[in-house]
Amino acid sequence: MKEQLIKGMQRNQFLNMMYMAKDGQVSKRRIKIIKIGSDSFQAYCFNKQAKRTFIIDSVLVVVPVLHKEREVV
Repeated sequence: MKEQLIKGMQRNQFLNMMYMAKDGQVSKRRIKIIKIGSDSFQAYCFNKQAKRTFIIDSVLVVVPVLHKEREVV
């Protein structure tokens, strides 16, 4: 999992992530990674509109966002 997070950070990608919180709740988040440590990482969470710290072992799935949603004009 850590390798996928590092690739996403190096490629400056937006990522969709499924994450399990300490209380067991699973949430889907869109993130952009800021920095990665040994067992956690910091990312901007677009769902919460804030910088958050996540535990790498609690990440269930991470997938790069391949296309941006277009605005209707």
